[in-house]
Amino acid sequence: MTSINSPLSVRGVYRHEQLRRLISPASVAVIGASQSPTPFGSRVIAKLQEANFQGEVYPVNPKYAQIGGKTCYPSIAELPSTPDCIVIAVPREAVESAVIEAAKRGVGGAIIFSSGYAETGKVERIAQQERLMEISRRSNMRILGPNCIGLLNYNIGFQATFGISPFGKSPGPRAIGLISQSGGLAFSLAQAMERGISFSHVMTLGNACDVDVADQISYLADDPSCHAIACVFEGMAQPWRLLEAAHIAHAAGKPLLVHKMATGQAGAVAAMSHTGSLAGADATYRAAFARAGVVVVDNFEALIEVTAFFAKAARPKATGVAVLATSGGACVMFADKAEANDVPLPQPGALAREVLERVIPEFGSPRNPCDVTGQVQASPEALFACVDALLGDPVYGALVIPQPHASDVTRTRLKVFSDAAQRHGKIVGSVWLSEWLEGPGALECELDPHLAMFRSADRCFAAFAAWHQREEWQRSLAKEYARIAPTAVAKEAGRLIDASKEHILTEREAKKVLAVYGVPVVGEVLVQNFEAAATAAKELGYPVVIKLESPDLPHKTEAGVVQLNIMDEAQLHIAFTLVMANVNKVSPKPRINGVLVQPMIGRGLEIMVGARIDPQFGPLVIVGMGGIMVELLKDTVLELAPVAPWQALAMLERLKGSALLKGFRGSQPVNMTKLAEVIARISEFAVDQKDRISELDVNPLICSGEEIMVVDALIARSTEIRLPL
Repeated sequence: MTSINSPLSVRGVYRHEQLRRLISPASVAVIGASQSPTPFGSRVIAKLQEANFQGEVYPVNPKYAQIGGKTCYPSIAELPSTPDCIVIAVPREAVESAVIEAAKRGVGGAIIFSSGYAETGKVERIAQQERLMEISRRSNMRILGPNCIGLLNYNIGFQATFGISPFGKSPGPRAIGLISQSGGLAFSLAQAMERGISFSHVMTLGNACDVDVADQISYLADDPSCHAIACVFEGMAQPWRLLEAAHIAHAAGKPLLVHKMATGQAGAVAAMSHTGSLAGADATYRAAFARAGVVVVDNFEALIEVTAFFAKAARPKATGVAVLATSGGACVMFADKAEANDVPLPQPGALAREVLERVIPEFGSPRNPCDVTGQVQASPEALFACVDALLGDPVYGALVIPQPHASDVTRTRLKVFSDAAQRHGKIVGSVWLSEWLEGPGALECELDPHLAMFRSADRCFAAFAAWHQREEWQRSLAKEYARIAPTAVAKEAGRLIDASKEHILTEREAKKVLAVYGVPVVGEVLVQNFEAAATAAKELGYPVVIKLESPDLPHKTEAGVVQLNIMDEAQLHIAFTLVMANVNKVSPKPRINGVLVQPMIGRGLEIMVGARIDPQFGPLVIVGMGGIMVELLKDTVLELAPVAPWQALAMLERLKGSALLKGFRGSQPVNMTKLAEVIARISEFAVDQKDRISELDVNPLICSGEEIMVVDALIARSTEIRLPL
């Protein structure tokens, strides 16, 4: 998919009514229809007939008077009525004139198959695509494509494609809407309908000169036949529009699930700080998706399976999940997968435990996971009693049942599981372990609104984990964001940044800016010689630290111009001499403002907090283990700024090294509430100064119990034109 970005493309998301004539037309004209069955136009007409499209279909081609018994019209202008939509299946050279003619006639939408536009990278072809977009915007005629494979609306039999598309029936009660920037991948996923998955729509994008993925999400959000939205997503020039569409989907009660491709770091922008290098494109997208409640599905093969689960599942009544199996081995495997995905398997309450202990043989297990053993083949009522007891237990929001065999017995059991799930208002995850993938019971499971089919235990528990995370996000929406730093500090900090003559502020300048926001920073004195350094050290009190201040050395440690833990004047003299000797080794010779003398902050846990202004998503905040560990472990968490203290606290909890903050092997725990507030203040700085800075790096932030102190900081100014204060 190749999209373009111009002033005309900056717009809000199209809503359902704006796309109705394109996606759900009452009539369609096919430009490039032919008497031969193989051209794309002829294939579209054949597919519309095959799908029993009830609207009027107009073949358009000046070469023919009739096609397939239908009158063929020489042009759009000569059609007996204005069609809602046109499908353009002609060479690229003839596309623009057809689009212009359709716009003049008042056509509502156009689907363009033709290729050879912006995806070629050629300037003149990009300009052609730009012109199509301009026609679309000025005429309010929505365009899908160019370079697309079309779309399928199963509600009305509108199969507007030349591809080998899966033939579908009318959508079932829990249908999925599928969007893919890749047409080939869209149709490959849509073949899931052959195993019982119901689709309301399958939509592709091509180059998306007008209608894009955000618009299609918005359309599906307001379509009553769609209950969950699956999206195969590569990227877009204005991703904030996708977040706008995600909010529309949430307001409509439609879960949005995305499989994000192009997740590598090759395209990451080079940066001055750790923050820039760690805030890669994939991490940024994930943070944005999490903020908007979008469920990310890493495994392409699991996308439809997980979306089907979300289409069926209501909001969880509890975070606990029960596992019930007829195999001890399955119990062990499922316990492992639940733990790997952080899905809790709590033990049953007293009422459920009484039932389990009464009906399960002594060689089984009345715990969770629950092994009812193969004995249930002789007494199936025991299995059903356990299912009802576990689903009725308030500690569980769902039940997972491995299905090791495909058989007629499986079909019988599935009906009982479904009835119990409906009775208790919960969902049952049915994990198909049998290698007879389409064996007896598989189709029944897919079609049942109370059973969710999974092809692996890992994918099942990953789906349940995402389900719980989305519930946490929905609950967090009730929390209001309250700013910590006064709004007036933005102007003061802006003046300090503007006063710097350098692209990268010195550590002293950067810390002065952060102090305006109430961020605790270590004090210092700038001196020009050893005598002044000795006086400053005496006033500050030993031990001290000295650092060379130079606008040309943002990373001072690597240059050997930082000396720590200086205990007296004699050590200070040695350290001062060493710093000056090391700076003389640097080539080219850096400018020197002087030497900073600072009190030595005691040992503590080092945390890195940074901010970056992303060109697409705006201000970001990133938190990680600090010092050299940020490079070694890359244990970081990224969020869109600003973050409230409770969000910052959640970021700290997500760090792999979070146990260190809570006191590890006798170490003093860090006041995480206080640390979270500091992170929140830094995030507010990033938002306020987004037009002045490109990056901020606070590394390290030393944390020891109640004491939290910034000992080094870097601010890189933006090269863009700044807005006035």
